[in-house]
Amino acid sequence: MNKAQLAQTLSEKLSFISKSQGERLLDELTSIITAKMKAGEAVVLAGFGAFSARKRKGRIGVNPRNTGEKINIPSALVAKFKAGKNLKDSLKKSVNGTAPQEPTSTEPQ
Repeated sequence: MNKAQLAQTLSEKLSFISKSQGERLLDELTSIITAKMKAGEAVVLAGFGAFSARKRKGRIGVNPRNTGEKINIPSALVAKFKAGKNLKDSLKKSVNGTAPQEPTSTEPQ
């Protein structure tokens, strides 16, 4: 599903908004989440998940065009998403339409 399809689905589910308003809503939502992450804040949507930014340390890597050459990879700020419990549980249940079963022990009793 892309952004236009998501905006269309929003407008169908929420009859009081149009597709263009749905696109504006998505634009604003992503803009706010991005700004908060840049500021070092996490954005938590209870039950769905948490968006945050993490600093990845710089390191020495290998140039893929010339494997004998070492290159410096600088540190970077990267996005992280941690799925919430409700989202995880919902996905687990949808695999076979049933709740996941507990793993059984292979050790003799």
